[in-house]
Amino acid sequence: MPPYDELIYVVARGKEKDPRLPRFVAGALVARGDLPDASAFLREVPHLSFVWGERDVAFLRARHAAMRALPAFADLELSTDPAEIARWVPLVMEGRGAEQPVAATRFSRGSDVNFGALTRAMLDALLAKPGAELHLSHEVTDLRRDDATWCVDVRDLATGGERTVRARFVFIGAGGYSLALLEKSGIPEAAGYGAFPVSGQWLRCTSPAIAARHEAKVYGRAEVGAPPMSVPHLDTRWIGGARELLFGPYAGFTTRFLKEGSIWDLLGSIGVSNVGPVMSAGMENLDLTRYLVGQAMLSVEERVALLRRYLPAAREEDWEVEVAGLRVQIIKADRNGIGELKFGTEVVASADGTIAALLGASPGASTAASIMLGLIDRCFAERAQSPKWRARLAGLFPSLA
Repeated sequence: MPPYDELIYVVARGKEKDPRLPRFVAGALVARGDLPDASAFLREVPHLSFVWGERDVAFLRARHAAMRALPAFADLELSTDPAEIARWVPLVMEGRGAEQPVAATRFSRGSDVNFGALTRAMLDALLAKPGAELHLSHEVTDLRRDDATWCVDVRDLATGGERTVRARFVFIGAGGYSLALLEKSGIPEAAGYGAFPVSGQWLRCTSPAIAARHEAKVYGRAEVGAPPMSVPHLDTRWIGGARELLFGPYAGFTTRFLKEGSIWDLLGSIGVSNVGPVMSAGMENLDLTRYLVGQAMLSVEERVALLRRYLPAAREEDWEVEVAGLRVQIIKADRNGIGELKFGTEVVASADGTIAALLGASPGASTAASIMLGLIDRCFAERAQSPKWRARLAGLFPSLA
């Protein structure tokens, strides 16, 4: 239950309650008019962690005590009273046996971020500035160095037309295809990296009446052997302006790097420079592979059975499976050339700072700003220290002033 959404909400709405809370860049963009009012992409939704059984109840008590010591979590609530938890999240307690020990922590000032709306608003602000262009339905087919510039070959998928764009700096943020494009660049820093795709699915509630009775993000504990991004949660979201209730994620095995990618993506990403790390990482993570394959083969009935741990009264006819996006995890060679499967993100940049790529799963709100600040320091080190750039950055991040 991270505090990052809370920080976005507090600052963007001008309600900073604790001066020790770091300021989030979205708040500064709202304040200076580059983003609309926060209500366009934020809704206040409590965040809860919910557990059952003596062992997990003890764990949550200990975690609550540790987190309360942090300023951002000073008002984090803890309850082991089934009646109080039922007031917080009634659906979670309906049909649950009274003899089962339960506990929940509640962060009432959490929020739901509509990242689609936020992204569109940020692009609109960018396109209003001189020199900015946005090209949709285009595919990068090749990437190569030509003296002091990079040549980016692009195909227009709507017309079939092709052209080459020259740039002094290239940033690759292509999700699952970032590694493939980085490898086309031929920079030595790309050697030794591989990729491991993990698909995601959710159960979506098809009953508006049920969805209307739950307003919270309720997180549980991941199963032993599950990847860290598979923490189950019962999630209130607003999608396309409509209130939705989702449960998941259910992980799955795939060989595609994008939802609409090729089944040969994984095989095509293996070459001379990374075959050793990829193969050794595969051998070291056979249990994970078995877990992902098992998740992918779950029936709707079996998925609903997992849902009933959090929603005991759930009926199969009120839920349907929705396919989510993909996470393409990093495989990175260690000093001995053995591949390690990483579950975070990593920026790989050339020595001269003219090209950089973001590899790994989506960084999300918690780390995206930090990652980009690191990229600026690596690829624009001299400019980043200039008074003009420092002033601009300090306007977004007062801690840099």
